[in-house]
Amino acid sequence: MDLLVISLLVRWILGWLLCDRLPRLPEAGPAGQPPGFSVLIPARNEENSLPHLLAALERQSLKPLEVIVIDDHSSDGTAACARAAGVQVIQPPPLPPGWCGKTWALHHGSRSSRGELLVFLDADTEPGPQFLERMVAAQQRLGGLVSVQPFHRTEQPYEQLSLLFNLVGLMAVPLGEQAGVAFGPAMITSRKDYELVGGHGAVADKVVEDWFLAHLYDAASLPVSAYIGQDQIAYRMYPGGLGDLVVGFDKNFATAAGEVRWPRMLAVLLWLSGLFWMAWALPASLLGWPLVGNPDRWINLVIYAAYALQLLLLSRQVGRFSWINLLFPVPVLFFLVVFLLAIVNLERGSVSWKGRQFPTR
Repeated sequence: MDLLVISLLVRWILGWLLCDRLPRLPEAGPAGQPPGFSVLIPARNEENSLPHLLAALERQSLKPLEVIVIDDHSSDGTAACARAAGVQVIQPPPLPPGWCGKTWALHHGSRSSRGELLVFLDADTEPGPQFLERMVAAQQRLGGLVSVQPFHRTEQPYEQLSLLFNLVGLMAVPLGEQAGVAFGPAMITSRKDYELVGGHGAVADKVVEDWFLAHLYDAASLPVSAYIGQDQIAYRMYPGGLGDLVVGFDKNFATAAGEVRWPRMLAVLLWLSGLFWMAWALPASLLGWPLVGNPDRWINLVIYAAYALQLLLLSRQVGRFSWINLLFPVPVLFFLVVFLLAIVNLERGSVSWKGRQFPTR
């Protein structure tokens, strides 16, 4: 067996090690009488997604003290559908310089709320019936900031292209108790801790505000715990089409990549390099394209199948991905294109999203 084949197998094993621990939110209820908590939902042009979340909140086993939708100057029926569901709706003043829309919305939402605990949910999330109960229980037990990355529910073929972004995003960070990272779509904290670190006002200009909020909790010696949402909370990312998918991941990629700790980033890059190599090696060996390494099509087929199987099994924990695992050169190419766009936007210093310009530096 030549050195390249051995190297590819080592990198394949590294993929399993990176996903060795993807813990789910513990299935436990609050201890004693749970504190009152407010659910805060920032929403900009979310009339199609928001009704699903509000209906899911009605089915919760543990009811919030209040649900507040912060309408971030939507141009559609976001506010109307929230009012029709009977929840409180507020609209912050126009966005001032130095703030991102989401941080501005949640800053005002937290100031308008009454709960001892604050739950932040993105408008496109769909929590299961016991989700809030488990979130409150986890915050009571762990303290600090607790967050959950939702399971990615895909519907259209183009959404399958997000496979690597979902998987790499979880490979690149530690998870579990006191992981030190946070996922913005679903977070819970006590009001006391939130105000101690300065809340969303302290991360006003951050596009990936969750990462930087986690840094503030860490700096204040407060625990930051993170879990995956498999079977507990889901979302459908970027249902607006392929263009939204590209810009959305570009926006997050361009600003979050620099926050990953370098040893873990190196491990992820090594795994990705093996995946990228096989995305080229099998077609090259079958079609006679230029190839440095072993041209044996059967060896390349076996290693390609090993990576495809790995993707199939690992991706089941993070999202609903199917046929795309067998054709992984397609999401590999998509990943590289978005990566290059992210570099361009880093140099440019901004990216456009929902009619606004956001800084990437």
